[in-house]
Amino acid sequence: MAKDVITVDGEDKIVREDTAKSYRGVIWALTSVGLIILIAGALLLFFGLGAIGDGNFQSPKQIENSTGR
Repeated sequence: MAKDVITVDGEDKIVREDTAKSYRGVIWALTSVGLIILIAGALLLFFGLGAIGDGNFQSPKQIENSTGR
């Protein structure tokens, strides 16, 4: 059986190859989800603060009336 080394809590551990691949996959998945959440939050702040900061607060009815429809 093939062995591989992973680092857990700063300590190297020798585990089977499939266990090491699974461990790295979980770490990669958690990192990806964290980055997606970070990017989504940044976009929300960017567009949300942009919408709040323009000072043009209108309801959909006001927008509809101003376009003449």
